[in-house]
Amino acid sequence: MGLVSGLLTLPIAPVRGVVWVVERVKDAAEEQYYDPGPVEKELAALEKELLAGRIDEETFEEREDKLLDRLEEITEHRRGTGN
Repeated sequence: MGLVSGLLTLPIAPVRGVVWVVERVKDAAEEQYYDPGPVEKELAALEKELLAGRIDEETFEEREDKLLDRLEEITEHRRGTGN
């Protein structure tokens, strides 16, 4: 039966291959999108900008709020997926 079903489903094998590749690309994109490392680095760089006087307190707070919201989104996603 395995040989027969294999032969009968052979025409859809390329579709299964494409679906597999798309799933791997999606997984890799999500892993990169939900990586907290770049956001944490950006927070550190932002603080350095403030301490060096290149940005004012208001700009710092606005950008910091956005980055902290992003970290919260990442944390919630990781909790939801068990990562």
